[in-house]
Amino acid sequence: MSGERHTVPVDVHLIAVREGRQGPEVLLSRRAGDVYAAGLWHAPSGHVERETVVTAVVRETREETGLVVDPADVRAAVTVHHRPPGGRERVGFFFEVRRWQGSPRVAEPDKCDAMGWFPLDALPDPMVAYCRAGLDAYRAGAPVALHFQDPDDGIAYSPSPGHDPGLDRLHLVPAAGPAKRRAEPKPRASPERAPGPYLARQGQGQGQGQRQEQVPGLAPTPCSEPVSSPQQEPTPPRAVRAFAERAVGRIAAWTDVSWARENSRVWRAAGTGGGLWFVKIHQNPKFHRRETDALRGWVPDLGDAGPRLVAADPELLAVVVTPVEGRSLHGAVLSAAEEAEVLRSIGVLAARIHASPLPPEPRPSEAPPTDPYDRMERHLAAARPLLEPGDEGEPGDEECVRRAVAAAQELAPLEHVVTHGDFQYRNLLLAADGTVRFIDVERSEPHTRVRDLTRLIDRFDGRPDLAEAFFAGYGRPLTAAEETHLAASTALDAVSGIAFGTRAGDPELVERGRRTLARLRAGARWPFSHLPQVGDHTMRTIASAEDWSTR
Repeated sequence: MSGERHTVPVDVHLIAVREGRQGPEVLLSRRAGDVYAAGLWHAPSGHVERETVVTAVVRETREETGLVVDPADVRAAVTVHHRPPGGRERVGFFFEVRRWQGSPRVAEPDKCDAMGWFPLDALPDPMVAYCRAGLDAYRAGAPVALHFQDPDDGIAYSPSPGHDPGLDRLHLVPAAGPAKRRAEPKPRASPERAPGPYLARQGQGQGQGQRQEQVPGLAPTPCSEPVSSPQQEPTPPRAVRAFAERAVGRIAAWTDVSWARENSRVWRAAGTGGGLWFVKIHQNPKFHRRETDALRGWVPDLGDAGPRLVAADPELLAVVVTPVEGRSLHGAVLSAAEEAEVLRSIGVLAARIHASPLPPEPRPSEAPPTDPYDRMERHLAAARPLLEPGDEGEPGDEECVRRAVAAAQELAPLEHVVTHGDFQYRNLLLAADGTVRFIDVERSEPHTRVRDLTRLIDRFDGRPDLAEAFFAGYGRPLTAAEETHLAASTALDAVSGIAFGTRAGDPELVERGRRTLARLRAGARWPFSHLPQVGDHTMRTIASAEDWSTR
């Protein structure tokens, strides 16, 4: 043996993992400028500087990506003993992280010019061979790997057809005992984000101590596109996390269950003791007041049909609520008979909500307008570029909306009742006992009962049996005046939905609005049976929903 001790540099590599559309994805950056391996994709990484390797990967992650990682969330992935072509050998510690704060960004533009998410089984080219070796070893579940390149090897990993893995210079060192392949992260079930807040599914809330499987990633985006805009935070802001833990105790895992649209911020919080809650940040004080008023007022009277308020903070605009048992009706596949029974149950629920006692003294700022149609001009102005014009003497969208509203304005105003405010399938759950339950009451306010039907009756299109089932559950049909007001309210909601859905990226809302206006242009007002003639505004209708179904 020589008397000189052999030393090698030590570096650290981040394997930030999230669940994407096609399975697990990893965050990579493209090196640029006057740096080693410029133009190649690589994991965020760096040298250890008189610190622990965990401290180093936390520091490098923050410096290169802007993400803040708690050292307690760092997991050992694989250690790679590497020798580059013609260079000095080194040891690299690769760490897996599935939980962080913030959104990834190019924080060192002098060293990196792009950043993006890529499937673990479809990594980009060209890529640094050293990093690729570490990720391949990680996917194989090896604790240690050797990657010694020859002097004439390239820096980049560049496989060719019929590529021999041995040419990667990668050698996996198995773990002691029976070889075990790493269980790849389970892809989210397809309705993971769709149901929105407050939904408890069977099997959730169990095994909460298994932290690795419950730590969330960022909201899915096209994996090959650079990160250029803020993404939904994997956990709430620090102040909201502290508020939630003061209310329910320590949280073991946060999962983002927001809608994939602007201003939706909801997380599922799994407690260390196995409890489950939902934390929501409202987009404005009005929605926060409405939701907390409803959760403190009429919602508790309906028992387990809705969520319970655990805590609220008006400064943070945040609430903590209990989950609601059931599966989301949004996207549910039901037989004709099953959906008819669901609509009957929805009618029962709507009747219970509308029968709730009105608040004794509504907030002045929350008082409904004298004329529920006084926002027509604002809605039309916002949506006008998106509306269909008239053609060959036939009225366009705007004229049809104005006619529907004018017919309603000539009638007496309808009485106000307690309303859910956003009564549609995406906010309704089907419980195991067949009853329908609800979530999300941030739009609840005293209003006309037809308001809660505006986003529901689209389901009746071509299905007179569903209309019949709903009103059977509701306990009575609508009056002629209510039908006329519902036609006007639905028309305005369609216009508002087209404008808002286009701006916020909600294509389902846009399409529902367009279907409604198409029916209005065709002269149909379904599923009504009355033929009202109001003043000079005669609206062509159909005698029954059956007539509409044959068109």
